Amino acid sequence: MNTIMRKSVLSIAGLAFAGGVFAGPIAAHAATPVDAKPVAVAVQSAAPKPQGEQSRIGLNDEQTANVKAIIAATKKAGLPERAAVISIATSLQESKLENLGHLGDRNDHDSLGLFQQRPSSGWGTPEQITEPEYSTTAFLKGLKQVDGWQDMPLTDAAQTVQVSAYPDAYAQWEQQATDLVGQYWNS
Repeated sequence: MNTIMRKSVLSIAGLAFAGGVFAGPIAAHAATPVDAKPVAVAVQSAAPKPQGEQSRIGLNDEQTANVKAIIAATKKAGLPERAAVISIATSLQESKLENLGHLGDRNDHDSLGLFQQRPSSGWGTPEQITEPEYSTTAFLKGLKQVDGWQDMPLTDAAQTVQVSAYPDAYAQWEQQATDLVGQYWNS
């Protein structure tokens, strides 16, 4: 148990003890009985902690514009910031946030765009897949079909949509994706 959590638990326990000492005698003489029920206290962080070692890259203007396009498409789809984090981390892994066209011999099959989506797998036409709003919306459509995606580790949510040969690779981008969403979500 970390120090902050330990201090919080001890503080709550101390307050409960002090409350019992001071309220106990008063409650014992009260005109009506007190119906005391235990209360559970949960300490939970607002966002999941990134898994494993984290990677980070510097972004150029094109990559930053793609981050903003992913965030805009996520908002347009009515999805929360967590969906944007998963989308950006996925794009960081798949294309380093670059809208990739056909890469010739270096291409993985017919993978294109921010998410390395494949026309032959039904993601859309090459023109659609290389349009950031369309490709993000297609990714988000797949994400929404994953039961419990909001609460699962980022790499599991991304992998369920992408079906990558390297399923654990998405996790390394979670912190940078979280930072980018924090920076651009309200801009």
